[in-house]
Amino acid sequence: MTTSTHCLEAQALRLAYDRVEVARDLSVRIPTGQITVIVGANACGKSTLLRALARLLQPKHGAVMLDGENIHRMPTKAVAARLGILPQSPVSPEGITVADLVARGRYPHQRWFRQWSPRDDEAIASAMAATSTTELANRPVDELSGGQRQRAWIAMALAQETGILLLDEPTTYLDMAHQIDVLDLLVDLNHADGRTIVLVLHDLNQACRYSHHLVAMRGGAVVVEGPPREVVDESLVRDVFDLDAKVVADPVSGTPLVVPIGRHLTAG
Repeated sequence: MTTSTHCLEAQALRLAYDRVEVARDLSVRIPTGQITVIVGANACGKSTLLRALARLLQPKHGAVMLDGENIHRMPTKAVAARLGILPQSPVSPEGITVADLVARGRYPHQRWFRQWSPRDDEAIASAMAATSTTELANRPVDELSGGQRQRAWIAMALAQETGILLLDEPTTYLDMAHQIDVLDLLVDLNHADGRTIVLVLHDLNQACRYSHHLVAMRGGAVVVEGPPREVVDESLVRDVFDLDAKVVADPVSGTPLVVPIGRHLTAG
């Protein structure tokens, strides 16, 4: 396994949309070669942080550093060759096939002196095999099921062959079986080549099960970060989600399992 050597971190970010400030003095270092999951209640700033890390949102203050360089001062293709992003609910061009969508992941590798090559074909075939989309190659993306479509988008991101992959809520709108398929795929990718993966998830239990490193946010700030087994407890769930819960060991993975306590729930 070849572990990714690319480093990504946010330094004292102040993030805003127009004049509405979302985060101030936000710093986080992404562990290289691991799966990091960002969690928190709605509007806590987790997707905003991911957008900043992906260079989709320019900070009002502070910097995102990719391999020691300010990401906003780097050429677009240089960033795209190291960092792939799958935004929330991506939209494909009407009628585009899966194969053509995945091929777009090779754009960062094209130069005026280096056009399409057998290496590009190999990267596309490998990405489609890894995501089980090979048989869908000639299908229009807009005719696929939600799970198939999400795998096609992940295949496009894989075809970029970046050491870092960022995904914003990749399991949203998928049923439980397809959610697990996508998360298992990301674990496979991390195990196969040590790819650094960062994703935003709503489900804290899935985050605990599938991440090496957890970043919990509230009000545009990081409340705590670290391995789920070390940082997730009942006080964290209360502080981050305003929810009373019991935290027990997951009977399958041994990771923290959050059991909410509702006002009308009693045993028996």
